[in-house]
Amino acid sequence: MEAQQPRSSTRPQRAFLNVRDAAAYLGLSPQTLYVWRHRWQGPPSFRMGVNGRVAYRLDALDAWIREQEQADSRSNLALNPVGATPKRRAGYAAIA
Repeated sequence: MEAQQPRSSTRPQRAFLNVRDAAAYLGLSPQTLYVWRHRWQGPPSFRMGVNGRVAYRLDALDAWIREQEQADSRSNLALNPVGATPKRRAGYAAIA
């Protein structure tokens, strides 16, 4: 008999999440997601069903998280300004 893999308690087992569940998955308040949606910010969402309830696709949330990691210089060393070569401003004469 094969041992079953334990289910992850942090990853929901469905493809779509409502606002409350998406907020919990991201560690945010539902109000934050409502504000972001109103401002066209945050993870992609859409209205689904007859009542037009807001839904989030689980794989879109994961992709959005990865985008946030890559946009942060602490997670993406290519964006870290500490190791960057200093740039000269255009229009200034080189000092000899």
